[in-house]
Amino acid sequence: MTKVPAAYQANQGSVLDVDRDFYSRLRDPADRERIAQHVVPLRDGLAWSVPAGHVLRLSTLHGPQVGDFNLWHRHNPRERFWASRTRQLQRAHVSTFDRLWSTLPYLRPMATIIADTLEGYGVDDDGGRVHDLLGTRCDPYVNKLLTGEDFDHHCHSNLVRAVAPFGLTEFDVHDVLNVFQCTGLNDDDQYFMKACPAREGDYIEFFAEIDLLCALSCCPGGDLSMDLWGPDAQDPLSTCQPIGVEVFRLSPERLSGWESPGYAPYRGGHGMRGPAVDWAEEKRRGSPGGR
Repeated sequence: MTKVPAAYQANQGSVLDVDRDFYSRLRDPADRERIAQHVVPLRDGLAWSVPAGHVLRLSTLHGPQVGDFNLWHRHNPRERFWASRTRQLQRAHVSTFDRLWSTLPYLRPMATIIADTLEGYGVDDDGGRVHDLLGTRCDPYVNKLLTGEDFDHHCHSNLVRAVAPFGLTEFDVHDVLNVFQCTGLNDDDQYFMKACPAREGDYIEFFAEIDLLCALSCCPGGDLSMDLWGPDAQDPLSTCQPIGVEVFRLSPERLSGWESPGYAPYRGGHGMRGPAVDWAEEKRRGSPGGR
């Protein structure tokens, strides 16, 4: 069968062309210093900052566990991770050298994946792949609709609690990157989830292209090896594990020549009369749209 090309095709030399040699060199443990370390407790959430030019590692500390990941520009939370556009520009399941993109009107790489110990998982016999952008966070609203019960520790709720100290609310929580999660589409084009293939010590690393506020929920579904809804549903508490967070500062020599990406260069007015917003000028004046 002929392979259908991707819908979004870029010209040579566009921002989609990643310098793989540069990002590969950022993995060298001799050129980094750990400056922060956290643990996201099981069935809970945590938020933290990552400065531009630093590396973030998320790891399965004690065994398989999936997590729901959100990102914002640290100084302007209107700019946040855009899961659907990332899915179109990169893949539905991301790994090394894929980038996480921000929302309009900013549209720039927020982070680049530089390492992934599960990269070799590939595609399993059911079509499952790891680190997905197909689904989104579990939430108490869907749970109430499906089961008639209240539960306050879904990933959406965990993220809401995690970002509250940073002045954000439920309206700021958005569609996620499901790290360590194995998913796909079945023959009826329906979303499925499989048991997490991660083992103790597996990790995924991100290079922060801009100053980031990150939040992660340790999913109450644990490793997703048990049914969460339907007649066979059971409490998967026994499969829940914490997730580790580490932030590393890189040596200045390693970042030589790197610059934080600017906003998308579109300067038009969407066909409307009047001056278009000049993002360069907004940034210079230090408005909420700048960094």
